[in-house]
Amino acid sequence: MRVLVVEDEVRMADVIRRSLTREGHAADVASDGESALWMAAAVDYDAVVLDVMLPGRSGFEACRSLRERGVWSPVLMLTARDAVEDRVAGLDCGADDYLVKPFALAELHARLRSLTRRGARARPTVMTVGGLSLDPARREVRRDGIEIHLTAKEFAVLQALMRRPDEVLTRLELIEQAWDIAYESRSNVIDVYVRRLRAKIDAPFGVDSLQTVRGAGYRLVADR
Repeated sequence: MRVLVVEDEVRMADVIRRSLTREGHAADVASDGESALWMAAAVDYDAVVLDVMLPGRSGFEACRSLRERGVWSPVLMLTARDAVEDRVAGLDCGADDYLVKPFALAELHARLRSLTRRGARARPTVMTVGGLSLDPARREVRRDGIEIHLTAKEFAVLQALMRRPDEVLTRLELIEQAWDIAYESRSNVIDVYVRRLRAKIDAPFGVDSLQTVRGAGYRLVADR
């Protein structure tokens, strides 16, 4: 496989590159986030090893930018910090796995093999349907760049619809994704939340994206 190693510590980058080369892989090295972005866009890497602590643009920011630019190579984050918050931040910005320094090279290789077996699949960190965008990590919703404030349940219902744009979701499917298993599914709560969502994501912008399919359920389409 061909791997991009993004590491500003010269010795660490060289150790990783040499170990990959000994295993028969090709490895390129970038020392900062900006270099990583143009290299990853120019070459179809099988995997990216990305250090969190980089000069200028951090590894978190670089990873998010890669995903926003449509680069879906599996990303393995490296960091000296083992805090839960750091691991969550890395995964939420689009990384596929996490490895804490110091680590054994054998484990690095094993994790890379595991990632490349999965392949590169489009996994946007920000969902978009027309001019509407939803960022699950930041809990932000925007229409044409304008932030829309939603309650937790409104956010959950919208996220369920945005996972499957243009598809009709039944009331039961929406309840199963936004409420726990004990919730009374015969309630008309979904109709209530759909009305609230329309009042926030559609009406102020003069669009009709959250549609009712009579006798079936609801679907979210691009702006109309």
